[in-house]
Amino acid sequence: MAFSDNDLFLQEMADVTPLKPDNQSLSSQTWLNPLSITEAQLAKRAAAQQHELLQLLPLDPHLIHPLQPDDIVSYKVEGIQEAVFKLLRLGKYPIKTVLDLHEYRLKQARDSLVNCVLSAYERGERNVLVIHGKGYKSKPYPGLMKSAVCHWLQQLEPVVAYHSATRNQGGVGAVFVMLKKSHQKKIETSELNRKGSGFR
Repeated sequence: MAFSDNDLFLQEMADVTPLKPDNQSLSSQTWLNPLSITEAQLAKRAAAQQHELLQLLPLDPHLIHPLQPDDIVSYKVEGIQEAVFKLLRLGKYPIKTVLDLHEYRLKQARDSLVNCVLSAYERGERNVLVIHGKGYKSKPYPGLMKSAVCHWLQQLEPVVAYHSATRNQGGVGAVFVMLKKSHQKKIETSELNRKGSGFR
């Protein structure tokens, strides 16, 4: 009986055991499966991101554009409607979080501002009031804390707009800050879109 090449090959390979695909390390399996990432790993990653962010926000007064103590400050990213910005400017949005930076040194103020903005953003808050003071006597130039806060706010990704507060909420010694929709809200919207439900 003649055997084909295929039959001969199968006979030769009959006692060979296939390799099991378990030579992947546990860490690489964990990395490839995002569902297996623990809360501790997420917290560590968030802390690392916050540390990296702090490195981008200067403490050297000479790297910060100086503002005058009595300047009215105003900033908004592209896409913020004028009607929305006007309501912010007039103090018409509800505010749950107020950060008072009076008597803070620059480093403490920077760390507190970053923590305040990111925490409010994660809670889904859209507006924050930051009291920076006017700083008539600050060194090396007047309005240092105000200048620093405005500079830092423009570097924080959740911040989409800010404006000097109304007179009864601090005037030019404070700033209304508007935050974009939180990450969780974006996930919810994305899930709705993915399922074909459209926007709410």
